[in-house]
Amino acid sequence: MKYLFLALFFLPFFSSAQSPSGQVNVFLGSSGDHGQMTPAASYPFSMLSIGPQTYPKLHAGYENKAKLFLGFTHNRFEGVGCQGSGGNILIKPYLGENPSASVLIKTSEAAAPGSYEVAFTNKIKAAFTVVEKQGLEHYDFPAGAKGFYFDLSHTLANQFVSEQHEVKGQTLSGFVEAKTTCNVGTYKIYYYISIDKPVKWADSANHKLTATLNAADSNAEIRVSFSSVDVAHAKSALDEIAFAQMKTASTNGWDDVLGRISVKGDPEREKLFYSLLYRTMQSPYVISEKDGSYRATNGSLKHSKETMYNGWAIWDNYRTQLPLLALAVPEKYKGITTSIANLYASGKKDYATQHEPSNTVRTEHAIVVLLDAYRKGYKVDFSGICDSLLKDVDRLDYSHPDKALESSYDAWALSQILKVLKKDDLSAKYLGKAAEYKTYWKKDFEDLTKRDVDQVSARGLYQGTILQYRWFAPFDLKGLIELMGGDAAYIKQLDHFFDNDQYNHANEPDIQAPYMYNASTKPFKSQALVHKLAVDTVVQYYFNDNSRGIDPFVDRIYKNQPDAYIRTMDDDAGANSAWFVFAACGFSPACVGSPVYYLNVPLFPQVAFQWPKGKSFKISTENYSDQHPYIAKVMLNGKILDRTWITHEEIMRGGELVITASDAPAELGVQNRWISDINK
Repeated sequence: MKYLFLALFFLPFFSSAQSPSGQVNVFLGSSGDHGQMTPAASYPFSMLSIGPQTYPKLHAGYENKAKLFLGFTHNRFEGVGCQGSGGNILIKPYLGENPSASVLIKTSEAAAPGSYEVAFTNKIKAAFTVVEKQGLEHYDFPAGAKGFYFDLSHTLANQFVSEQHEVKGQTLSGFVEAKTTCNVGTYKIYYYISIDKPVKWADSANHKLTATLNAADSNAEIRVSFSSVDVAHAKSALDEIAFAQMKTASTNGWDDVLGRISVKGDPEREKLFYSLLYRTMQSPYVISEKDGSYRATNGSLKHSKETMYNGWAIWDNYRTQLPLLALAVPEKYKGITTSIANLYASGKKDYATQHEPSNTVRTEHAIVVLLDAYRKGYKVDFSGICDSLLKDVDRLDYSHPDKALESSYDAWALSQILKVLKKDDLSAKYLGKAAEYKTYWKKDFEDLTKRDVDQVSARGLYQGTILQYRWFAPFDLKGLIELMGGDAAYIKQLDHFFDNDQYNHANEPDIQAPYMYNASTKPFKSQALVHKLAVDTVVQYYFNDNSRGIDPFVDRIYKNQPDAYIRTMDDDAGANSAWFVFAACGFSPACVGSPVYYLNVPLFPQVAFQWPKGKSFKISTENYSDQHPYIAKVMLNGKILDRTWITHEEIMRGGELVITASDAPAELGVQNRWISDINK
């Protein structure tokens, strides 16, 4: 009854009317190439998520407009490229004697955080809920022959590697191995499945089984649990909690994490906010067990007192999603930080190893995340992984213009870590390596007269143009401004970039650019730009792997509907959702690796971060209006703040930030700017 206790514990804090989870639209971004998200039943940071497998499908296995269902699968990595990963253990309820002859055509569906249900034309109904690593599936059947079809070799898009299973009574258990996103590495999931009704098993010996129910049975429930350690741990996760109780516990688990940020304002915008915040808390996945055991990325069995995680999309979400988790769920971020550090101890790869404990994507810039966490007060054992950090940075790729800038960022982070370790000579060496970005920038990014500067993937760039990548020097905006000819030239080039719609919000290489006016004498331009990109109509000419064309996107980027986002825009494991969440709260990371945030006018009159033990940080906006995107005045805990930036420590200390909004630009912050500097 452990989940019932959890449900009752959280129940007094939220009424149904104010429940954050009650405002979430889990169908946002689940149609077309507009986010690659899914309405699957999930739980915060759980490797188990139960959702529909449709035909046709998207990266996460589901298309909102699709009517034909192939069955239900039990994990997926949302909003990432290469058609995602996961989609393991497909279960299809069927009628008659032949599973392939029983077709599932959707008639209705409903979903919320933690639960999903659907009805079909053949009168089968299915409902799912998930808490931690356990899921409960309830099926209703009409009269007649019926059963379940299992495909243990199914994946969304990745190569199936192997599986072993054992049938015993009403249970099915074993493991599945499959390729990670982009078929780079291999992950292994152990599972235990229990059916509550007598069944007759038939094993076709090609990874596919059927479990036939008695014709008189009108319903059946399947309990399924996952583990990265072994079958015994998967089995131990199962209990007998009823569906309604488990669904309540799942809802309250979501309310706990979503309730860390409360917003008050336009009701429809509140729903959009919580729908996007929900997406930021799907991954990374908890891989450790209650007894502390977990599998490292080299396959070895380890133990930890902290909760351990896996399932990374760091190249995408180090910019936004991970910094958001550091603020919203600091007690979880401790384990996330330790887990990222442990990647180095276990033999870190840019994408994935051959022994991943869950499906995963990629880990570039993990060193930047560790520096960022350390500077925000999280414990990182740099001395224990120093050799691995050096090895990782020494093999960085500088062969393409974008890689040269990206690698320089990691070299800078290493120089700062070495400074913490008092290895001053080594620190100076890697600081010099980082400073070489200026040479690469002058070679490839200074001259904008070349014909290919507006072409996506020109010169080997990854999902971006020369025009977009040239802004990527977050660790040294002071140096970048100097490269461009000083403040006036820097502003002029930023103006040209945005005025001519060269910015690309469909991917991440330049999503920091809207905030870069903060390093100039016109910080108010960032305030207006962030507001426009978050809630106003914009023009976007760039899509994944497509250069500027004649068919632009003209609409709002963030919409609370299945075909949300710009076409071809992936959410990238919460990266793009987190960009909106930060903008809505009124501050965003100035440079990941430095504990500083740039301010903007929030998208709500009232925002509050609320942490365990009663501490909170409130952001109030006076003179609030969507027509007032500029900051006229800032007060922190009753004292005037003569700047448009704030530190992580100031936020986590708690208190209240009061922003006075205006319809006219102000000079606030010009004299007290935060500008990243490679030498500081």
